[in-house]
Amino acid sequence: MSTLLHIDSSVRAANNPNPDHDSISKNIARRFIETWQQNRPEDDYIYRDVGMNPPDFISQDWIGAVFTPEQKRSPTQRETLALSDTLIAEVAKADVILISSPMYNYGMPAHLKAWFDQIVRIDKTFDFDLSRGDFPLQPILSGKTLIIVTSSGEFGFEKGGIRETSGHLAPHLRTLSKYLGVDTVYEIAAEYQEFGDERHRTSVANARDRAESLAGKLSE
Repeated sequence: MSTLLHIDSSVRAANNPNPDHDSISKNIARRFIETWQQNRPEDDYIYRDVGMNPPDFISQDWIGAVFTPEQKRSPTQRETLALSDTLIAEVAKADVILISSPMYNYGMPAHLKAWFDQIVRIDKTFDFDLSRGDFPLQPILSGKTLIIVTSSGEFGFEKGGIRETSGHLAPHLRTLSKYLGVDTVYEIAAEYQEFGDERHRTSVANARDRAESLAGKLSE
């Protein structure tokens, strides 16, 4: 039995009175989850919608608590880190992580960045050793698979695309994924939303098909 951790980050709901306002990334991710659960109903499933229920931003007090030895933390400091501890425990338990995210201003939503900031934490998801020279940070977790689902209003953010240097969402997610313990990454992208033309409809349909086929493959 495996554990699947699902993180949605769009501020839009999957279903709205006006279907034009439905979250594209959430609905593509839902296709993946439905297929996975049909094939592996016994697996544990953890869900967080950080778009609708954003984690707290880290603060000076949060940083102070992190760098206070655990045995010396005050009750207030332990409470400050309670959410971080919970989120890290969810990541540690997961075998497969699915993150869906729209592209906001060419990067990830602040809500999703807040989730990462709560999780990327010294002696929990990475350790630090200056004897490693120029690479003192090393992940602690390993062995996980990440599926990234993205949606964007424009297009051409892939390697060699016309907006390759402007797309910071997927590259940022790939960079941070190692601190989630990820070894393998798959990407599913829907583009052209702002154009609202046949290219957009085709891109979304292809992304949904890709989500279904990938879920089928990985859940065998």
